[in-house]
Amino acid sequence: MLRTTPPFRADHVGSLLRPQYLKDARAQRERGEIGAEKLKEIEDRAIRELIAKEEATGLQSVTDGEFRRAFWHLDFMEGLDNVESYQAEQGIVFKGGVTKAVGLRVTGKIGVSNHPPVHPMIDHFRFVKANTKATPKMTIPSPSVLHYRGGRKAISYDAYPTMDAFYHDLGQAYRKVVRAFADAGCRYLQLDEVNFTY
Repeated sequence: MLRTTPPFRADHVGSLLRPQYLKDARAQRERGEIGAEKLKEIEDRAIRELIAKEEATGLQSVTDGEFRRAFWHLDFMEGLDNVESYQAEQGIVFKGGVTKAVGLRVTGKIGVSNHPPVHPMIDHFRFVKANTKATPKMTIPSPSVLHYRGGRKAISYDAYPTMDAFYHDLGQAYRKVVRAFADAGCRYLQLDEVNFTY
């Protein structure tokens, strides 16, 4: 019998290949040739086209393909207070290639806004929800992604002399973000790359 609620028997994480025109627009934005609003307009078009393809394929859950993200986990983590990216010494080996050399570090106490949308990706979810008849799905990195690669040296000793306080604040930030997704109507939220398996 066909399931009508998640999890579905055939599913996808949600990160899909971007069309060339979207890659070109992101490069133009990086060079300062177009503004944020123009890029959003192009992303909106690409996501609507993607949703139509996902629905036509028969997927019961649809995503935005992570088309608004520069990197599957950095964008989410940078939406938390006092988390920033930096130029790392090396990238991550993935599928025979190496990613951009970007790392994450915690510069102060972790938190999230107390004002809507709490996290920028809540609005990303709302856009998917407004443009699909299927189950809208979002994927966010697991909390362990924040400290897995950088380790203790990537977490401010001033803000977090002990790791217990770090884990507590990270858990509370995720709790607020997950609640905000739920309040926006998200019923299918996947935590990706849970590092316990390593």
